[in-house]
Amino acid sequence: MTNYTKLPAVLLLADGTVFRGKAAGKIGTTTGEICFNTGMTGYQEIFTDPSYFGQIMVTTNAHIGNYGISGEEVESERIQIAGLVCKNYNIAYSRKQADESIQDYFQEQNIVGISDIDTRQLVRHIRDKGAMNAIISSEILDVEELKAKLAQVPSMDGLELSSQVSTTETYTFGKEDAPYRVAVLDLGVKKNILRNFADRDVYAKVYPAKTSFEEMEKDFAPTGYFISNGPGDPAAMPYAVETVKEILAADKPMFGICLGHQLLALANDIPTKKMFNGHRGLNHPVKNIIKDHCEVTSQNHGFGVVQEAVRSSDKVEITHVNLNDQSIEGIRVKDKKAFSVQYHPESSPGPHDSRYLFDDFIELMK
Repeated sequence: MTNYTKLPAVLLLADGTVFRGKAAGKIGTTTGEICFNTGMTGYQEIFTDPSYFGQIMVTTNAHIGNYGISGEEVESERIQIAGLVCKNYNIAYSRKQADESIQDYFQEQNIVGISDIDTRQLVRHIRDKGAMNAIISSEILDVEELKAKLAQVPSMDGLELSSQVSTTETYTFGKEDAPYRVAVLDLGVKKNILRNFADRDVYAKVYPAKTSFEEMEKDFAPTGYFISNGPGDPAAMPYAVETVKEILAADKPMFGICLGHQLLALANDIPTKKMFNGHRGLNHPVKNIIKDHCEVTSQNHGFGVVQEAVRSSDKVEITHVNLNDQSIEGIRVKDKKAFSVQYHPESSPGPHDSRYLFDDFIELMK
């Protein structure tokens, strides 16, 4: 285990709020939009979820690092969060299956964090004031100097980030002789989504974010198309909206998750918006109004579709609604084989209530 001394660190929010704690991970400085996740477990999957690219993550669970890091539990090839804020940063871990400590993991990947602060107080503050930019530093402790650096950080509103996390080259996942072939538009896809496809006899080919429909169609002749999750503002991605429109025009089966849901809405003239806080956690109740049942869902998004526009649309119908705030969690396009959900049915981490959505997509492709 790497030698670790708890040096002082500072967390500064854009509204001027200051928290002082101890350094976690690499000694340095990092910036990003601050958000919180209410999950009780799954910190490693959260760290490596590309949808969190550019964000400083506050974990509400009191202990982070206590079961170590396993190379088999990543959702992408690297840590995607910009920084970590936690209460108890546990370097010693208890699990035999773990490969290394969280401190070794963070130092290897140059991740800066802060621990030993009152995360309950911080989360209450973010809930009241909304998502905002923040800076963590364990090398600069002067607040005025940190304010100057933080002022230069762009807002998440209007940022296009998917092309930064997408694959640069195509690759395949699953068995080549599988009966279904799915073209995956990678805007920040999680590995467990691909695993769920492979488990259902799908041979997937994953394409860079800016690949055109025509290119995917000619190259792979897929049975269906999948539009992935990912980071940033969907309204800043006209290239992906155009691809979705072309898939719809060709009347191909299509399934979208999270960012893919927002892009399907935009392709049907339904605007998106930046949410006050977003939904991030493992216990969000969603009602499937088609099947009349409730699912406990895993969620991670800071943007959503405009409710009024969905309800007044003659192009789509609502399939899922969030029971906490009535936000739109699922839609399907009328007279097309296309649907999407705002949450994460691959649920890594999280409950498996929504895995049936992958089966629904298979049915569309039959």
